[in-house]
Amino acid sequence: MHFIDEVKILVKAGRGGDGAATFRREPFVPRGGPSGGDGGNGGSVVLVADEGLSTLLDLSYQQRYLAESGGNGQGRDKFGKAGPDLIVRVPVGTTIRDDDTGELLGDLTDHEQRFVAAQGGTGGRGNIHFATSTYQSPTKAEEGTPGQERTLRLELKLLADVGLLGYPNAGKSTFISAVSRARPKIADYPFTTLTPHLGVVALSDGRSFVLADIPGLIEGASEGHGLGHRFLKHVERCRVLLHLIEVSPDPERDPLRDHAVINRELERYDPALARRPQVVALSKVDVSRADYDHWKAEFAARGIALHAVSAVTREGVKELLEVLWQNLQNERQNEHLLP
Repeated sequence: MHFIDEVKILVKAGRGGDGAATFRREPFVPRGGPSGGDGGNGGSVVLVADEGLSTLLDLSYQQRYLAESGGNGQGRDKFGKAGPDLIVRVPVGTTIRDDDTGELLGDLTDHEQRFVAAQGGTGGRGNIHFATSTYQSPTKAEEGTPGQERTLRLELKLLADVGLLGYPNAGKSTFISAVSRARPKIADYPFTTLTPHLGVVALSDGRSFVLADIPGLIEGASEGHGLGHRFLKHVERCRVLLHLIEVSPDPERDPLRDHAVINRELERYDPALARRPQVVALSKVDVSRADYDHWKAEFAARGIALHAVSAVTREGVKELLEVLWQNLQNERQNEHLLP
């Protein structure tokens, strides 16, 4: 299945049915009188969040959603049938924007949360509503109103507690596969991860959190370089960031520089994201143990605690997950204390 995280769709609600202008023609009903019923309301187009979905792929195939119109009113006070709502299911984490104005209209963050994307038209009133003591045979009836129509831009932003950051080939995919059931592609060349991945990390005592792995970032990512810029939005909702760094054979790179480059890209993309709590760990410590103490001191001199982890040997994995959990709990408490 392809991962699609942005799509444009046209939504058009149903038109309201017309009211009827009819009169009674029944035995034993002297003088008759108006009997035109109201038109039915048009159906609305409703987006519903579904935690069983993980991509906007289906919406990329069908991009026009038209709800049914309401039925016209009839004689003998019969109202027209309302048009049924058209339900469109989207992944949890979908944001809805007006494509013309860019205005944010909705953000579906909970399962079964609903958003009326296009409101159905109102059915017109029949002539039974216009009779008065001086105007007992009204021929007037209202037409139904058109349904709302607009073009929407949907964006999917994954919902995760912890977001994985780092250069391509820093060991992010290996790490998420070691601590969860997520199975991203792993290889010894850059940009093996082409789409975000979610994994549920299970700890002791029934504790768990969701970890998101996005394609690796490089310098200039916020300006469109590399692949990760397309997916930075997927860490916007994360409460805590895990920044994996490595001792690279590239002489132009080192862990301190990599750390600074990635954080500079976060700042350029969204300053609030750069201020998010961040845990930094030297990955692949099974092959870079000799370098760890040096870089730990270098990071400490800048007030940053550097953890050590190897997803292959599982060295430091349990300890790192506990650090992430504690940071996550602190953020949840801070959110609870906010007015």
